[in-house]
Amino acid sequence: MSTYMVRKQTFHLRLLFLFLSTFLLLETVRVPAPVSAASANAPSAVCGPGCNRYDVVVIGSEIEGVLLAKEAHAAGLSVLILDPREKPGGELIQGQMLVLDEPNDNRKRSLVQGELKPLYDGYKAGNIRKLSAFESYYRKLIRGIPLRSGITIDGVEIEDADGQGKVQGKTLKSVTYLAKDGKLYQVQAGYFVENTDFNALTVHLGNKRIPGMESLYNGKKPDYMAATYMLRFKGVNWNKLHQAVLEDYPLTNVVKKYGANTYVDWDFATGFSNLTYNYKPRDSRLMLRGLNATYQKDGEVIINSLLVYDVDPADPKSVRSAVARAKAEAPYIAKYLRKHIPGFGKAELNGYPDYLYIRDYNRYETDYVVNYKDVMSGRMFWDNVTIGGYAVDLQATRVVKKGVGYGKPDRYGIPLRSFELKSYDNVLVAGKNVGAEIKAYGSARIIPTTALAGETMGILLAREWKQGHKRLSELTPGDFRRIHQYLKKDYGIRIDQ
Repeated sequence: MSTYMVRKQTFHLRLLFLFLSTFLLLETVRVPAPVSAASANAPSAVCGPGCNRYDVVVIGSEIEGVLLAKEAHAAGLSVLILDPREKPGGELIQGQMLVLDEPNDNRKRSLVQGELKPLYDGYKAGNIRKLSAFESYYRKLIRGIPLRSGITIDGVEIEDADGQGKVQGKTLKSVTYLAKDGKLYQVQAGYFVENTDFNALTVHLGNKRIPGMESLYNGKKPDYMAATYMLRFKGVNWNKLHQAVLEDYPLTNVVKKYGANTYVDWDFATGFSNLTYNYKPRDSRLMLRGLNATYQKDGEVIINSLLVYDVDPADPKSVRSAVARAKAEAPYIAKYLRKHIPGFGKAELNGYPDYLYIRDYNRYETDYVVNYKDVMSGRMFWDNVTIGGYAVDLQATRVVKKGVGYGKPDRYGIPLRSFELKSYDNVLVAGKNVGAEIKAYGSARIIPTTALAGETMGILLAREWKQGHKRLSELTPGDFRRIHQYLKKDYGIRIDQ
């Protein structure tokens, strides 16, 4: 090879080396590209074969925990919802619990706040009454959040938070679950959230059960408020129902004829217990209590009245059996209402929900368990995450035949500690899993109360834990004075009084 060719080749090799060196140098100092919403909410790490790590993993798709997931997701945290039910939506969508109860204080001021307020405003205005409108609202909440339905928790991995073998201070490191494809998967998370109506997660974590309805009468076995199967009708003449009750006024006559708490306006109806309690179900595990009905427009009505005893929401066979029994009874109830309730003369059944409204099941100890005195005294906590005010309403069981009320509180607070599972530094509970003694639970269980707590906790996970690098259990009274200020300023949520 000529001297010229050797020099030329050497020159080209030097150019190539210079190019590669410059490229590698640029790679090491490159400014990271802006993180997209999709990548921000993707799993934050792979933790082994078949394992992903997220900031927050929510077990169950009840609306209370979904609101937590929504806030965390919107702030850029990686969030995953694992739902043991076959379809998402829980009691609100699958159970069609579309009769919304509203907490208020003793001055009749609504306590509904946050993301749930548009739902309640639409409901009261008549714009959100039918299932399709509720489904549209719910879809917006879960938009963009990864959700996997039909899973079964197979196991959990727990470790000591301090690594020193102490009984107190545990961390839930991972959850292994069986998916519909028959394969096992593992997820790790900074925080796990129990958001089912049957403790799909917390049943594995070893905490003590908070006594239920049996504590009211010193029962030896756990007892739970009855579930409800929602009844849907079409062809109802609501104007006739309304007019019939108006014609029976004064109120003393209405109560004498139809029973206590009978009331009808252009949108809602309650009571008629003198008639409903005379209905004799064909199945002893069912009872028709007083009506709690919402007019959905166009002659359609949905009623929260058919109680179902002995439902174990943790047992799919028990749930299927309860739904089947309620469906079988529904045509007989329709016939009875046609005969006895004004405006129902031509009413027909209008479809069936796939699931139940579960009021009550096992709840496990949290760092603070709210009691009846807290509720009735209007106690406010330094770490309030929600405000309640609904009447203490405990529904029927086989023993407590017609349910019982224990008064109407003014506004009261529920602390973050009542949503932090005792002994765990990274497990939160949502919705009906709130830590409350049974009488306090009769008020605290209402969706708007625990939904606001879920939303607040989602905000705290983003701003205090992920951004502030502080576990929620480490937050101080000073922190919460600051937190309550920005919740009011930035989110319109007032929970400090």
